[in-house]
Amino acid sequence: MSTLGLRGPARVVVRRHHRTLWTIGALAGAGIVAVAGTYLWMSSVSDTFAGTGCSVEHTVSGCGVAVRHFLSSEFVFSRLLTYASLVMLLLPALIGMFVAGPMFGRELESGTYRLAWAQSVTPARWLAVNLAVPAVLSLVGMSVLSAVYAWARARADLTHYPSAWYNREVYGSMGTVPAGYALCMLAFGALAGLVLRRTVSAMFVTVIGYGALVIALNTVRNDLWPARTVTSAAGSGLRIPHGASGAGHGWLTSGGKRLPAGVCPDSTADCLAGKDITLRYLDYHPASHFWPLQLVETGILLVLAAAAVALAFRVLRRRHG
Repeated sequence: MSTLGLRGPARVVVRRHHRTLWTIGALAGAGIVAVAGTYLWMSSVSDTFAGTGCSVEHTVSGCGVAVRHFLSSEFVFSRLLTYASLVMLLLPALIGMFVAGPMFGRELESGTYRLAWAQSVTPARWLAVNLAVPAVLSLVGMSVLSAVYAWARARADLTHYPSAWYNREVYGSMGTVPAGYALCMLAFGALAGLVLRRTVSAMFVTVIGYGALVIALNTVRNDLWPARTVTSAAGSGLRIPHGASGAGHGWLTSGGKRLPAGVCPDSTADCLAGKDITLRYLDYHPASHFWPLQLVETGILLVLAAAAVALAFRVLRRRHG
C-alpha cells in the first residue's frame, strides 16, 4: 500500500503495518473478483439454458439433462453467495482483532509507542491516527464489499434458491450494517488494546465482545422499527405476507390485551373463552422495512463506536497524561 499523500503519523502507521494491509487488500480484491466471476458465470449459464428452449416449470422430453444442470448451477451459485456472506460476517471481528492486537496491544506491550511519542507526537494524536487510518480503510472496504454482495444477491433472487433478506447472513452482509459493525469493533478493539495492553488478551476480548454484540442486536432487531400487524378470528390461521419477516404472534383479548401464543397452544374453545381471547395477531416486517432497520441498527453501532473511542481517549489521558 502506497504512502504517497500521507504525512507524519499516518504514513508511519501505514508503513509499519504495510504487509498486513497489503494482505487484507489482496484478500478483499480476490473476494470481489470471485463474487463477480461467480455472477458472470451464473449469467452465462442462464443465457445458455434460455437458448435451449427448455423450462424448469414445464419440462418436456429431452430437457431433463439441461434442467438438472441449470438447477444444479443455481444451487451452487446460491451456496457460494452464502459462503461469501459468512465471510462478511467474520470481517468485523477480524478488523477488531487486528486493531486490538498488532496496532495497540503489541505496541503497548513492547513499548514501541514511546518512539512515536518521543518524536513530537502527543498521545492523543497517536491514538487518533491509529484509529483514523484503519477506520477509513474499513469504511471504504466494507462498503465496497457489501455493495458487490448486494449486486450478486440481486441475481440470486431470480434463481430457484433465493435467500430471504432477513436471514442473518444476508441482512448482515448488505446495506450500512457491515460498515457499522466494522467501525464499532475497530473502536472496541482499540479500547481493549489500551486497557489490557496485551496482544492475545485484547484480541480474545474483542472476539467475545463481537459475539455478545451480534447476539444482543439479533435479539432486539425486530423491535428497532415498528412492525406491521395483521389479525384474524381466534379460530382461524394467519400467514406471513410473502417476503416478510415474522416478528411475533399471539392472542388478543376483547379488551385488546396481548397474550403469548403459549397460553392456548391447542386453540381449544374452552381455553379461548376462559382467557377472553377473541383474535389472533401476527407482527411482521415487510421487505420495505429493510432500510429503516438497517439505519437504526447502524446508528446504534456508531453510538457504541463513539462511546468506545471516547472511553479510549479517557483511558489514555489517565495513564499517560
